Amino acid sequence: MLKIFYENLYSNGMRSYQLIITILLLFFTMTDLSAQNTGELDKIAASQGTASHLLFSVDLHKEELIHPSDFERDDECIVRGGIPNFLAKIANGQDVTVAFIGGSLTQANYCYRMQISTYLQARYPSTRFKWVNAGVSGTGTDLGAFRVQEQVLTQHPDLVIIDFAVNGAYAAGMEGIVRQIIQHDQHTDICLIYAILATQTKVYNNGKIPSHIETLEALADHYSIPTIHLGMEIARLESQDKLLWKGDAGSAGERILFSTDGIHPLKAGGDLYAAAIARGIEKMKGCSQMDIHPLPQPLISDEWDIAGMYMPTDIADFDTKWAVLPTKESKLKAFNGWFDTMMVAGEEGARCSFTFEGDIFGLFDIGGPEVGQLEVWVDGHQVKLQKLQSDSFQPYEMTIGDKGDTLLNRFNAYCNNRYRGQYDLIKLPKGRHEISFRISPLKADKRIILGPSQQEDIVQYPEKYDASVIYLGRILLRGKPILNIARK
Repeated sequence: MLKIFYENLYSNGMRSYQLIITILLLFFTMTDLSAQNTGELDKIAASQGTASHLLFSVDLHKEELIHPSDFERDDECIVRGGIPNFLAKIANGQDVTVAFIGGSLTQANYCYRMQISTYLQARYPSTRFKWVNAGVSGTGTDLGAFRVQEQVLTQHPDLVIIDFAVNGAYAAGMEGIVRQIIQHDQHTDICLIYAILATQTKVYNNGKIPSHIETLEALADHYSIPTIHLGMEIARLESQDKLLWKGDAGSAGERILFSTDGIHPLKAGGDLYAAAIARGIEKMKGCSQMDIHPLPQPLISDEWDIAGMYMPTDIADFDTKWAVLPTKESKLKAFNGWFDTMMVAGEEGARCSFTFEGDIFGLFDIGGPEVGQLEVWVDGHQVKLQKLQSDSFQPYEMTIGDKGDTLLNRFNAYCNNRYRGQYDLIKLPKGRHEISFRISPLKADKRIILGPSQQEDIVQYPEKYDASVIYLGRILLRGKPILNIARK
């Protein structure tokens, strides 16, 4: 049905087609945000913590093999173009690289990633696999579009498995990830997988799919990418009272306990997710003739094609108050998987500046008890910022008049006695911009930010919070940096 719809729209002109599809995708995305209640969104955000190593290994002697069940539903896996190049390389005895990119479910070992990797390693014992974990907890396709080049494409993957369904499913960012992969190498296969939230089991049991996933299905159709719904068997088991979605071992009884928080599966739940992926890959075996993946005109936008993240020292100038911090032997060693070095400063007025051509810039940094606030200067003027709340992509925008905040605070309620990866984006008019960050002399009231339930640590160790440090890992740009002559 979607294919006929697209063809009819094409016949009436690309401009109308693009406009209508974009409106539909935005409608579905905004509508489905209501399916993620505040508690679920908070759990997803709070999950953002330490980094995983980018490369991981599989030990068949230590890992338990999953056994795909005989569950069948025709729309669990939509093959489309399949993963022919990946399967052909395996059939030809070649080495292959598999990359996973997503949020916390991807980053964690046993939400599905380790189980399906073990399954593939056992399924093809003569194949030498290289495994890439580009999962970053609590983040969506917007940061994914900035990360994919450095964390995935530099590894030259043969197959990229993408999972952002519970992390907002921002369709334009997903299209940016897909397009960057195809632009890098048209032989790289892509597969979208869809994890779910609790209420969505009812949607599957009614023979439908969640509306935010429909937006991604439209993209998959457009780019002929296979997709796998991870929650269909789980929905059936729950309806048969054989699975408890959220609880503890005592309340589960004889049932499979899927999770304790309603989002992140325990190993038993991850086994079910991985089994769905295994069934999907088996279903795709009919498509194993090597092929080139075409790059059609964008369905929503090609603006995310040029998203990237950059080593700060490669594109920015820092004053003498900043220092390079190798993370491996530091207190931030848990983030070495993302940043082997960081730029660090803690004095008021410490300044970083760069120039770029584009419309979005941002920071991928580390939050913690001692982090401070930044003044933001754009084209020579200090700006006020206000965060958009319209959909799953929520950058800051510059404001006029009394609205907005002059400071970009790097401390938040999740920074209580812990360090965490975090990012923020600032949207500008398209063009060339000179950007400066400066550490503000003003300190936020961190007790108020933490709220009444998180006072113990800050009351006991106030000196730990009484600082204004910035830990900068990467600069994010939707655009291209403009380097000065000295750096060139």
